[in-house]
Amino acid sequence: MTPPTRRGTLGVMTVLVAFASKHGSTGEIATAIAEELRESGLSVDCVAAHEVGTLDPYDAVVLGSAVYMGRWRGEARRFLRKHARALSERPFWVFSSGPTGPPDKDDPHWTEPRRTMRRAEEVGARGHIVFGGRVPTDAHGPAAHAMAEGTPEEYRDRRDWAAIRAWADGIAMSLGASRS
Repeated sequence: MTPPTRRGTLGVMTVLVAFASKHGSTGEIATAIAEELRESGLSVDCVAAHEVGTLDPYDAVVLGSAVYMGRWRGEARRFLRKHARALSERPFWVFSSGPTGPPDKDDPHWTEPRRTMRRAEEVGARGHIVFGGRVPTDAHGPAAHAMAEGTPEEYRDRRDWAAIRAWADGIAMSLGASRS
C-alpha cells in the first residue's frame, strides 16, 4: 500500500534529502536533487543522514548513499533502520552513487547493495536509482590511490547531472509539485 501524500504548513510539501557521503560526491548529488525539488516549489532540507534526529517535520524523504564494495555507508544504513517506521508512513525514494571507470566494467553486484535495497523496498521505497560517482580528488591510502591512478581521466566523474535532475523532477511530479 502506498502511504498517503501529506502537506506541510501552508500547503507546501516539506521534503528531506538525507545523504551519506565519504568524499563529497554523493553530497553534491543530494544538493542537486534538493535544488531541483526546490525549483518545483517544494520546501527542502538537505542534511547529512547522521544529523537527522526525526522525520516529523517532513512529508517525504529522499535518502542517498555512496556505495563502496557493494555496501551503503553505515550512517545511511542506520538512518534506514532508525527511521523505518516513519519512512513507511510517507513517500520516500533512495539513490546510490558510486560506479566510476569505464561503463562496460560496471558490475551490478558491486554497485547495488541488494540487502539494503530489499530493506528499503520492505519499508516502502517508491524508487531506487544508481548514479555514477566520482573518483576522490584527495585520494588517501593505497586503495584510493590505486583507484585514482587506475581510472582513465574521462571516467573519473561519471555523475550525469541531467539524469539526476530528471529523477528529481519525477519525484516532484509524483508529489504533485509543478514548476512556477
